[in-house]
Amino acid sequence: MRTLPSLNALRAFEVCGRLLSVQLAANELNVTPAAVSRQIKLLEDQLGMQLFERGHRSMTLTAVGERYLADIVRGFETMRTATINLTEARRRRTLKIRGYTTFAMNWLLPRLSTFHRDHPDIEVIFTTSLQPVDFKTEDVDAAIRLSHAPSSDIGSDRLVPNELVPVCSADFLRAHPDLNDATPAALSKVTLLHSLARREDWAKWLDAAEVRGVNPLGGLSYESSVLAYAAAVQGHGVAIAQRVLVADQLRDGTLVTPFSFVLDLGAFTYYLVYPHEHLQKPEFASFRDWLLSVSAASPDV
Repeated sequence: MRTLPSLNALRAFEVCGRLLSVQLAANELNVTPAAVSRQIKLLEDQLGMQLFERGHRSMTLTAVGERYLADIVRGFETMRTATINLTEARRRRTLKIRGYTTFAMNWLLPRLSTFHRDHPDIEVIFTTSLQPVDFKTEDVDAAIRLSHAPSSDIGSDRLVPNELVPVCSADFLRAHPDLNDATPAALSKVTLLHSLARREDWAKWLDAAEVRGVNPLGGLSYESSVLAYAAAVQGHGVAIAQRVLVADQLRDGTLVTPFSFVLDLGAFTYYLVYPHEHLQKPEFASFRDWLLSVSAASPDV
């Protein structure tokens, strides 16, 4: 197997080939001209080829030298890029957080810019999934999960209330004025909008509100709550929503609540869950502190 030239020799050749001057190359490398000349001679001897044509006060690359220099320059550029990427990765810390699409789009992402503003060196990679997270086998720092109080085996922090409320567009409500506290059974005359991920929500609300004669499974179903909410905004019917996730639309009037009754699901709500040892990671501790702060400050409707 042929021995590769030394990195010092290749570096001397790259600089000398670029500047076409031993003296200038010596200045850039912070060595003597004699040291540069020795490295070039060593490289030529090892390759068995002449890389430079040397004049009295000038030097030019041979045809072989020009081709070799082009390859060597690309190699050094690759090493420079790899080094920059590595050092930037060390300076820019990364957090991997998992959650739900609707929670991310309607609650977390609109607030996340304040975390990036205060912690520009921490990159948050947020992925979505309905599946439980396994911290033992998956590369995830923390997850936002909807559940009852999680096991004490992992760390957990309650984030926001989980309250169910019917919502529709203002135009839809004007077209169906009988949708009100006095006649909640009028829901049987309109299209109910469901999320496939939360098929029981209408039944829970109707039962708690003591509304009879309404099919809790009828209507239109969507893959996620965010799609069901969008359908409500567009006037397709009445969606059953987690109030905290439509709070912005309720405040600006994009959505309205036909009924005053709100079902609080209590301990079954959103939690930040994580292995206890992750609290020792400064970047995660910063994210957790921020998340709990914005959760506590999250305004009611």
